[in-house]
Amino acid sequence: MDGPIAGMTGVVGIETQLLLTLLLTLLLTANDWAPYDDEPTAVRRAVSQGTPLPTPLPTDELDEQLVALLKKDARMSTTRLARELRVGETTARRRLSRLMGSHVLHLRLHAEPEVLGFPIEARFHLAVPQRGLDATLRALGREPEVRSLALTSGRYNVLGYSSHRSMEDLHDFSSRAFGAADGIATETALLIRSYKRAGVTTL
Repeated sequence: MDGPIAGMTGVVGIETQLLLTLLLTLLLTANDWAPYDDEPTAVRRAVSQGTPLPTPLPTDELDEQLVALLKKDARMSTTRLARELRVGETTARRRLSRLMGSHVLHLRLHAEPEVLGFPIEARFHLAVPQRGLDATLRALGREPEVRSLALTSGRYNVLGYSSHRSMEDLHDFSSRAFGAADGIATETALLIRSYKRAGVTTL
């Protein structure tokens, strides 16, 4: 932070917050954002209900090679995976299912929320007292507009991103999600434009 970013022309201030991965089982990511689905994803349901997520399984060299191949081409067939890994197709399919089922690996299509009908994006910071933290995270986990949710360090301890169909929807979401909570300080900002998302540069 003090190197390349601080040295950029026009940068006048930096604020950094650590994501507390210790509470990883409470995190929601874009993988679990499914606003059109009638039912929430299994992960979102687990977060909202307080059900522990499956413990990530240990991986070995074959798993790492499989992930490396999919990183190059996420559409690679199990037949080609098996050939590249020099294993049977059943083994390749079983390894892939195991990684995805244990929450270690996610294959996803990158699409801008605007394309899906959600042109309004917001980032919100919340300062939540510890006594109400768990209940607040569960409630936010039930909100279909929330596509990312994490615990952080700093004066705000919850960071989230949400997508909405309109400014009116954003207002309704903010009133519903934050208005009823007692003792919570909030800060919400509109995302004017995203230049990089999920590792993809959109310049």
